[in-house]
Amino acid sequence: MKDLLMLVHRMPYPPNKGDKIRSYHLLKQLAQSYRVHLATFIDDDDDWQHVPTVQALCASTHFARLNPKLARVRSLGALLGQRSLSLDYYRNQGLRSWVDDTMRRHAIDRILVYSSPMAQYAEAYPQAHRVIDFIDVDSEKWREYGEKKPWPANLLFRYEAKQLLRYERKVAADYAASLFVSAPEAALFSRLAPESAARIGYFNNGVDTAYFTPDNQYPAPYAAGEHGIVFTGAMDYWPNIDAVKWFAEHVLPRVKLAHPQACFYIVGARPAAEVQALAQPGAIVVTGTVPDVRPYLAHCTVSVAPMRVARGVQNKVLEAMAMAKPCVVSPQALEGIEAAPGSELVLADDAAAFADAVIAALRTDGAAMGRAARERVTQRYSWQANLANLEHQLCN
Repeated sequence: MKDLLMLVHRMPYPPNKGDKIRSYHLLKQLAQSYRVHLATFIDDDDDWQHVPTVQALCASTHFARLNPKLARVRSLGALLGQRSLSLDYYRNQGLRSWVDDTMRRHAIDRILVYSSPMAQYAEAYPQAHRVIDFIDVDSEKWREYGEKKPWPANLLFRYEAKQLLRYERKVAADYAASLFVSAPEAALFSRLAPESAARIGYFNNGVDTAYFTPDNQYPAPYAAGEHGIVFTGAMDYWPNIDAVKWFAEHVLPRVKLAHPQACFYIVGARPAAEVQALAQPGAIVVTGTVPDVRPYLAHCTVSVAPMRVARGVQNKVLEAMAMAKPCVVSPQALEGIEAAPGSELVLADDAAAFADAVIAALRTDGAAMGRAARERVTQRYSWQANLANLEHQLCN
């Protein structure tokens, strides 16, 4: 086996943790063909329990502790040097030293970078065959934040969008291949970095359909007579915060008038204060961290993804589809997902349409749509098939 250096901005999780499953499946796939040397950050104390699982897949590992609050403050120093805030956020001398020592001791000639800020640790090795999985066009996310956020925060987001895009383009120009999570995301970056378009590609996310399956028995998390409307995701992530606030304020009141037994469940770790403030007895439940999201999906009536800002592919949608649940999604949540609106999920583009779609889902049997949704995921979103393109890029 050859040696490969893998640089990941947040530690890969085992597959029941939605926000990090892409890097986890990448690691599992690569470990079959390479001796993987992994360097990554841990930004949540809960992650440390998964270290042995990750270490078992690797030849060597380095886990750097990252305090998000301190990192945000430290990253402001980038303003003085006209650098990307994201690079300074993930700057760590201990991790850099480990990378340099590992590259020297193992004579590694292949590097996979996961997320643009980690490319700074591979800059010293232009002789290596370097591939980057950008996942999303992060600079575009910051640009969208700059349009949505009020002054003066919008100025900071616009600054970061400009600086990060400049760095993303530099990395893409220097690397053998730049990969994204979907065809639309790859096409967007090709327009933003036309000089590298010939080396820009993508591979879709996948779903572990043996794990996310409606065939298992799950404990019911909802009260008797309650009809669950569920949203899943990390609840300290601003696009998720924005989505649930919009749904709670503009959609749920209409739904409750038509269907009083409906209850909106916001299921995800680290709910921000503004998310916790949404909780209302009999109307909105904010769960915080749960050991398993599958019971909430298995027993819900409908899953919703009312994203107004989104990049790449929404795993929450794929997981709900794999659980054979009707999904109501915004155009932003559907982007990058191959699914047929009307038969495999429901597309709604404003509050009235969203409310009507959720009310219809609460009143009708969604089994047929659920079966079609699961069939789509099973056929199109296999991790093994979708990761084949990555293996090809690393070998060339």
